[in-house]
Amino acid sequence: MAVHLHEEDLPEGVLAPGPVAVDTETMGLITHRDRLCLVQISDGQGDEHLVRFAPESPFAAPNLKAVLADPDRLKLYHFARFDLAAIENYLGVVAAPVFCTKIASKMVRTYTDRHGLKDLVRELLGKEISKQQQSSDWGAPSLSDAQKDYAASDVRFLHAMHEILVERLARENRTDLAQACFDFLPARAQLDLAGWPDHDIFSHMSA
Repeated sequence: MAVHLHEEDLPEGVLAPGPVAVDTETMGLITHRDRLCLVQISDGQGDEHLVRFAPESPFAAPNLKAVLADPDRLKLYHFARFDLAAIENYLGVVAAPVFCTKIASKMVRTYTDRHGLKDLVRELLGKEISKQQQSSDWGAPSLSDAQKDYAASDVRFLHAMHEILVERLARENRTDLAQACFDFLPARAQLDLAGWPDHDIFSHMSA
């Protein structure tokens, strides 16, 4: 297992075919204001790839964009809504089709309100991950080893959790409903980018 840091794009041919786990690190939680600093991606074979973008990056990244926009590759996320918005805003591609472990967790782990990545990894896989670097400066001139390991850990376990959550969704007869939620996520991200991040447009209440 190794963590590979790349500048401005993913090298060609480093990922095996099939689903990829994807995550992002930004300067904050307001997508238009807080730039995309890092995209993490893994094919589940043991290595994680981190693609870092400079403050004045043109976000060209043709190899990374080709993978993210590939309609035949399933993308695994934890809280896909945020990552989809960041990727579309900065890289200009819709990184779908989607499986979101956070949504799947909320649909099958109804016995708890703890659906964070750390909680899921602990319960489903019996492993511990540190969230200590979650609020660190991702736009720094260089990333520390702790930052790189933290970023890699956000995609390291998604393939294994995906397999478990697919089984649980089937067991609880919620596969089709979950898929409908996943299919809507790109539109939900576009609503966020268009100015409806907090308002439920399906609600009867006007705003």
